[in-house]
Amino acid sequence: MIPAVILMILFWSPDLQAQSVSPPAELSVRLVNGTTSCSGTVEVFYRGEWLGLCTSGLWSIMGETWLWDMRETKVVCRELNCGNPVSVSRGPLIEDGRRGVTLYRCSGDESSIGQCDITGGPGFCDGGYYHHVTCSESVRLVDGAGLCSGRVEVKSNQSWASVCEADFDRQDAEVVCRDVGCGAPAALQGGLYGGGGGQTWDKEFQYEGNGSLFLDFDTLDREYNTCLPGNAVGLTCSEPDDVRLVGGGSRCAGGVERYDQGEWRTVGAEDWEQEDVAAVVCRQMGCGSTVSVLPGNTTRGFGVSCYGSESSLRECSRSYDLSPGLTVICSDLLVQPDIFLTDPMGGVFRGHQGPEMFRGYNFTITCSTQPQYPGGSFLLTFTGSNRTQIQPAVNHSAAFLFPAADDSHQGNYSCVYDNYVFSHNFSSESELLSLTITASPLPAFIIRHVVVLLILLTTITTSYLYYKVKTFTQMLQVI
Repeated sequence: MIPAVILMILFWSPDLQAQSVSPPAELSVRLVNGTTSCSGTVEVFYRGEWLGLCTSGLWSIMGETWLWDMRETKVVCRELNCGNPVSVSRGPLIEDGRRGVTLYRCSGDESSIGQCDITGGPGFCDGGYYHHVTCSESVRLVDGAGLCSGRVEVKSNQSWASVCEADFDRQDAEVVCRDVGCGAPAALQGGLYGGGGGQTWDKEFQYEGNGSLFLDFDTLDREYNTCLPGNAVGLTCSEPDDVRLVGGGSRCAGGVERYDQGEWRTVGAEDWEQEDVAAVVCRQMGCGSTVSVLPGNTTRGFGVSCYGSESSLRECSRSYDLSPGLTVICSDLLVQPDIFLTDPMGGVFRGHQGPEMFRGYNFTITCSTQPQYPGGSFLLTFTGSNRTQIQPAVNHSAAFLFPAADDSHQGNYSCVYDNYVFSHNFSSESELLSLTITASPLPAFIIRHVVVLLILLTTITTSYLYYKVKTFTQMLQVI
């Protein structure tokens, strides 16, 4: 009797367990085959089964197969309680008849994929792509202007906490920027992106072997406190270094390329979208604003569609169908010139506020720039008066000579390099050189006469010694 009961329990228990597990909510999302819980291929639970999430439908009818952008990735990361979107890439081409669910587009503000526009059920993914998403796992930036700025928050036990400025240093900032897929830290300040009204993490961060941030709760005693107003740390990272301009003689001019799936690929855009794409490229490169957009290369490329307000190209939509390439010219085309002060008589010395010059000495201010483009000119400006001097650039430099320093030469100088390139005038200004004129320990004319006498005395002494040595040598020869 007992064995029969045991057999019945063993036989029925899997069904009982299966009945006790609730099915996932309709249109819930998960990431599979990833390296962390916040990375992998996107799947959606649709009508009782997990299906790959793809993009086709309307976009394919228009002749292009558009991948979703960071708006959709934000929603996936948010729904899974992960951090910032780091990257999104296409998966393998879905074979005809392969089952999947089609997503049209999200605005980026939805709390779940189910709130986005689902346009097709199983079997509607013909010709589409799967999507691989990577989100940061234990850290995020919130309330910032883009993906690379915001208030720092860390996650523990599925809740997020701000970080006090006193508990966060430059090394922490470098790791956070890297974890959220951005470049080096650019600004670090308490209250930069709000004070953070919730919980606050106040313990030290730990680091994995590859430098990623993690929180070791087995060895650290985690406590929550509340930061004083304005002390929740805000962080601005530089944009990722995955976009470049090539063939234009400057990092701020040339054909647009983006590093994608292991190679640099040409970026293209339709004619009506090129201005918006160019604005994003110049902004991401830190090259100012767009000056002009020219036709570019169309090989090995993919299309991009931007609104023009994005911080980087990774926030834009993209297509793997070839689009017309574009060459972008940004306003900060010319590198910043250098300015420095020289004096052949040794009248320049380094003071507390910068270089100082003795009265009566001549001096030279030299302007120079890196060899980008031939020609151009240098304008030397002096803030102490309305005086300006201009010289053509010879070998990418120009020297401005001042015969005798007096009090009227005291003030701030700067070099402005001007050049006409790509049918536009461009200019770039150097840092300020602050010059102080001071009294010489001795009058300049006395110093000059002393120098002349010393040179004359040295010449006479050298000639006399030469004569004595020659005479002595001749005497030896006679002997």
